[in-house]
Amino acid sequence: MLRIVLIMLAILAVAAAVVAPTALHLANPYRLYDNVVPAKDIAIQAPRVTSLPDFSQYQQVADKKKAFFDFLAPLVAAENARIAEHRQGLEALHTKWLFNPNSLTREQRSWLAYLAKQYRVDFSLESNEAAEETFELLIRRVDVVPETLVLVQAANESAWGTSRFALEALNLFGQWCFTEGCGLIPQARGDEAVHEVRKFSSVNDSIASYMRNLNTHPAYFELRSLRVEQRLLGRDIRALDLTPGLLSYSERGEAYVEELNAMIRVNRPLILAALADPANEDGPVAEPGFSGLDDEQATRSNSAPE
Repeated sequence: MLRIVLIMLAILAVAAAVVAPTALHLANPYRLYDNVVPAKDIAIQAPRVTSLPDFSQYQQVADKKKAFFDFLAPLVAAENARIAEHRQGLEALHTKWLFNPNSLTREQRSWLAYLAKQYRVDFSLESNEAAEETFELLIRRVDVVPETLVLVQAANESAWGTSRFALEALNLFGQWCFTEGCGLIPQARGDEAVHEVRKFSSVNDSIASYMRNLNTHPAYFELRSLRVEQRLLGRDIRALDLTPGLLSYSERGEAYVEELNAMIRVNRPLILAALADPANEDGPVAEPGFSGLDDEQATRSNSAPE
């Protein structure tokens, strides 16, 4: 009899070892969300960089470009990996909510509220309609930006990492701010203008702010719509697919987009080499997307990103 009991206990222990992780996964569908605000464990780690290399030292243009892309690629990939993990967790919670709207834990609801605040979405799970709208907006916004696009815009806006704003403010994307002392005053700023070029404490922060800007600002609604279309078609999200959504990024409009497209085509080999380097892991592969539309309107011109 004792032997039978011991055998039964062994069977139960094995079953628990197999089932418990699955049950935990279902109850808490993404491992980073145990602490509500994920921050420590991302797919690709990158060091915090608080200064730029001296890209002006390179005599050959090709050498300068290679150094710039090699430097920036792993930082961009790390930020995209962070966004991709947040998106994965968001989709997992959305699926869980669809099966049972009352199944989300308090911690999971808190994490969703945190994510909504980061992506400027009004958060509400009070009704099914409000919750579905919240999820639709979040899934549209919490998404990666092609590394090629990020690298090319950084090169364009920062003069390959040699501009005053890049060197003194670590601002690689020409982002503005509107609080006195928040950044550097442009030398060509008009007398009545109040904007400054935002100052960042690290290159990582500059990249994260730029991506959040594209993912939240009403001016880039079209870019996000183009990204959704590519996901619905089951395609990888490519830089050239999204550049038409950047008309508002510069006062130059179409000319600016055409310049970015030309830079993408010309520099593609160097960018692919930088992203393929074992030390510069490529970003997450685009996964099937979400069909929900948000209620934004692209009504504001670029340069008040943030």
